[in-house]
Amino acid sequence: MTNIDNDNQDYKAHYFQLLAEKFNSEEKVATEIINLESIMELPKGTEHFVSDLHGEFQAFQHVLRNGSGNVKVKIDDLFKDQLTTNELNELAAVVYYPEEKLQLVKNEFTNKDELNHWYKTKVEQLIELVAYSSSKYTRSKLRKALPPQFAYIIEELLYKKDENDNKKQYYNSILSEVIGLGQADKLITGLAFSVQRLVVDHLHVVGDIYDRGPEPDKIMDTLIDYHSVDIQWGNHDVLWIGSYAGSKVCLANIIRICARYNNLDIIEDAYGINLRPLFTLADKYYGDNKAFRPKKTTGKTLDEAEQLQMTKVQQAIAMIQFKLEAPIIKRRPNFEMDDRLVLENINYDTLEYTVNGNVYPLENTCFSTIDPNNPTALTEDEEDVMNTLLISVQQSEKLKRHMSFMMKKGNLYLRYNGNLLIHGCIPVDEDSNMEGMEIDGKTYYGRELLDQFEYYLRYSFTHLDDTDDLATDLVWYLWNGKKSSLFGKRAMTTFERYFVNDKPAQKEEKNPYYYLREKAESARIFLEEFDLDPDEGHIINGHTPVKEKEGENPIKADGKFIVIDGGFSKAYQSTTGIAGYTLLYNSYGMQLVAHQEFNSKDNVLNNESDVLAVRRIVDEEVERKKVRDTKTGKRLNYEINMLKELMKQRYLN
Repeated sequence: MTNIDNDNQDYKAHYFQLLAEKFNSEEKVATEIINLESIMELPKGTEHFVSDLHGEFQAFQHVLRNGSGNVKVKIDDLFKDQLTTNELNELAAVVYYPEEKLQLVKNEFTNKDELNHWYKTKVEQLIELVAYSSSKYTRSKLRKALPPQFAYIIEELLYKKDENDNKKQYYNSILSEVIGLGQADKLITGLAFSVQRLVVDHLHVVGDIYDRGPEPDKIMDTLIDYHSVDIQWGNHDVLWIGSYAGSKVCLANIIRICARYNNLDIIEDAYGINLRPLFTLADKYYGDNKAFRPKKTTGKTLDEAEQLQMTKVQQAIAMIQFKLEAPIIKRRPNFEMDDRLVLENINYDTLEYTVNGNVYPLENTCFSTIDPNNPTALTEDEEDVMNTLLISVQQSEKLKRHMSFMMKKGNLYLRYNGNLLIHGCIPVDEDSNMEGMEIDGKTYYGRELLDQFEYYLRYSFTHLDDTDDLATDLVWYLWNGKKSSLFGKRAMTTFERYFVNDKPAQKEEKNPYYYLREKAESARIFLEEFDLDPDEGHIINGHTPVKEKEGENPIKADGKFIVIDGGFSKAYQSTTGIAGYTLLYNSYGMQLVAHQEFNSKDNVLNNESDVLAVRRIVDEEVERKKVRDTKTGKRLNYEINMLKELMKQRYLN
């Protein structure tokens, strides 16, 4: 018997002992078996997939609160024959933003009795909506979704059944007392949040919470408080993980990107990281440079002095980044990145750059900190700045909390209910063969390669003092390596986009995966590589914005591939033509939801409008899926078998 088998047997014995202690009578064991067997027959809960949020907290929050339109669907289903369109929209706005909507509504009433009548009506409607939204859950699960301070009251109202009118006054009294004691706002708010929680059983975030947008920290706070969530790391997320884990080159990248998108507030204000030493360095060595002016994507307006400062900072940190990349490339020949030794490929007399046999003149140069005889060496000032920044990063309590949650809930890929969730790609060649990469003397392919990437990323996170080891280098490789499942391109041409005025030189060639996913036969190969059913499974990706306005279809290969990066980030919306895709997967099948641009929640509150565009059926289940058909069902089935074994050993002999 192998060590793995021994470990499994030890686990089963320990688990069996815990069950025996918890269920210490025949009746308790029997009751739990009955309970779990019954749960297995309930309809599968709704999974909600989002991707490439890129710091757009306001848009993400709205999608989360409306369950990608699931809330509105349930309101319409339940009340379409009872309420007008305006009343349906008002109820939806109450569910999405209860505190703000209540304040607006209260300002409209001058008569207290009319307001109290509105309160009573809304509570009754929300009670019905909670009951409808929880119809496929056990009472125990519903109870966990209710506001604790009102759970008793809500349960009384939820389960009222009074054919003989014996309790009519009792129920009326509950509502009257809630309103009379000034608790109506709190009850309505609690009911609204319960509806939000009930319409989605589990949330999948398929990568890229960070960079570009202004509030990734608020997204992380929301996810930490969310009732059920997992994360598949994106390439931008890995940069932040790597920065906290001690990678200076990852840190240089996140600062450069934040400067490029005018988002340094995330680093300074949200995470309390002191950038003053970097500002001082930038002022000392750099001036204005049109190639490094910040992009106007966040809605924040910069005055001339602020724009100049951001331009200087971006130059300073870009040059540090290029210098820090060189030692990694040289000590890791298996990374195959010699063409990215960009500072060594420059003729500093003629200001020409050579790559892949081509010579290009350089524009917008900013090489004041470079020694042509040793171009990749950091100056003393640069070394001091990076040491200071890294200490500040690792001392940020908030960043530590967010990155720890990212590691706890995250994976490089996830097999869930028969589907493969992966942010980027599976590195393959033109014939759908898995591409291999040598790591520490052994070559890995496909799923094994991704498992190695994840192993080293986790190792780097738990060994913060090892800043130039293989693990930390591989975290950076995940950001821009040619066989990284997160990058998915042959080379990152950041240097060329700054300094070379030649579109072919700036182009980043994609891994063949991105055109192979148009083919159903490729999907079958990839699903089988991850031990998933090629007939039933789907592959769900983010990472590459779908150009909807150019006719690109996010549903590919006869529905086997679904790409849900449609442009949450404002930086992409001019390209995609929409403001993001999300995916819903309930017991009836999958639906892709396209979203219009989210302007503000004030528009939702005042005009009671929504930002959904279109729902497309991806896959309809021939037979409605039950809990027993899911990942949860497998776990429950294991528990049932263990309980039956306990019953057999302890009580039936």
